Amino acid sequence: MAGLNPSSSPSVPSSTSPAKHENPFKTSWTNRAIIAAIIGYLFYSFATLGLTFDRLVIGFGESERLLSRMFPPDFSRTNLLLSGLAESLQIAIISSFFGIVISLFLGLLAARNMMPSIVSTPIRGFIALCRSFHPVIIAILFVKAVGFGALAGILTLVFASIGFIAKLFAEAIEEISFKPVEAIKATGASFVSVILYAVMPQVFTRFIGFASYQLDSNLRNSTMVGIVGAGGLGGTLFSAFQRFDYDFVAAILITIIALILVGEFLSNIVRRIF
Repeated sequence: MAGLNPSSSPSVPSSTSPAKHENPFKTSWTNRAIIAAIIGYLFYSFATLGLTFDRLVIGFGESERLLSRMFPPDFSRTNLLLSGLAESLQIAIISSFFGIVISLFLGLLAARNMMPSIVSTPIRGFIALCRSFHPVIIAILFVKAVGFGALAGILTLVFASIGFIAKLFAEAIEEISFKPVEAIKATGASFVSVILYAVMPQVFTRFIGFASYQLDSNLRNSTMVGIVGAGGLGGTLFSAFQRFDYDFVAAILITIIALILVGEFLSNIVRRIF
């Protein structure tokens, strides 16, 4: 452009000093001490628990002999296999149904945006109690209480389902938008109507996902709790191990895997539908 003096234009620095970046992996002496303590405790645990490489090598050798005795699987006792499978399936379905239904009510009562703290706090405590114990421990208690069989397994998995599903239900309800709730309340609708028309439409899809996952989990657990006498295919598996009937053990394990795969397939179908 005419009349423009190049010398009057703003000067551009010929070089810029490199920006200083802090080291993202910089650690303080406190962090180093914590890391050193963790590593030291790991070595201490290995030493006190007797975890040696020799035992690992011996275990691999024993595993090879065990697998050689498990194959080919023995499916000749079909009646025993199918009866245990049917009982496990029944335990899983019944416990999932009652566990999910109870969890719906408990999840609603535990939601802090829907209930006062005097209601939600003790319900949350009960849900945490249900989640505190492994299903096998719960199964042992129910076997002692009601005896061996499917009833103990059903009660165990209902208890375990509440601990997991009710917590997820409560958290899902707490994350809803409150605008539909206020709109329904403004019409003078009852509390049940608010739940049905303002809360449930927002969380229904997530509820279906939680429920299908719990059914899949109960299918696995129904075989596990049978080991302690709570019915199902787990009892048949435990008896086969006691008899050193390893080819029948392999048949049971393959059946359990097939059951879990079928459950996973059905869960995926349900999630696609909803």
